[in-house]
Amino acid sequence: MNCFIDAMHYFRQGGLVMFFLLAISLWVWGLIAERIYFFLKNSGRAMRPELAVSMVSGSMPAPSGTAMDVCAELAVHFRRYCCGNPDLDSKILEEHWLRQKKRIHQGLSLVAALAAAAPLLGLFGTVLGIIDTFGVISVFGTGNAKALAGGISKALVSTHCGLLVGIPALLMYVLLQQQARLLEARLKETRIVLKRNFTA
Repeated sequence: MNCFIDAMHYFRQGGLVMFFLLAISLWVWGLIAERIYFFLKNSGRAMRPELAVSMVSGSMPAPSGTAMDVCAELAVHFRRYCCGNPDLDSKILEEHWLRQKKRIHQGLSLVAALAAAAPLLGLFGTVLGIIDTFGVISVFGTGNAKALAGGISKALVSTHCGLLVGIPALLMYVLLQQQARLLEARLKETRIVLKRNFTA
């Protein structure tokens, strides 16, 4: 209970900016959690390109919806819509490849933007705190230490919380971006194999 009271007191010290930082924190970690789930789902059952060829040719049954990674989904969609015309099939394959590629990178640019925005918002809180401090100095001079402490506290707390939100989110963005590149490379390899076998 004391920890909760201390946390609320700390939160109030940061001023109005803290509500925006809290919203950014919840938003960015919601996006990160969704991306972690997506990459865990796709990394555990990577379909080899030759299996994608077998799936499209019909010699291997398609997996169920929840068991498919992005490579399997590319093969399943291509199998469903291909028509035997090499030019048209090539366009169909490209369309589905771009769609799966977009899914891989979905939300990552927003994670990066929010991770960058959090420290800047903390800096904005710092500026507000300094303005409050100078306002107190202009009215009371430097003799009112308690009033001065309020502005300084707002400045330091908001900066601290902005960094606390932004730095872990930025690190997670780097890790997720790395996973996205690996998964995209697998997807691209599958696309090349399918293109060579069915649209050449």
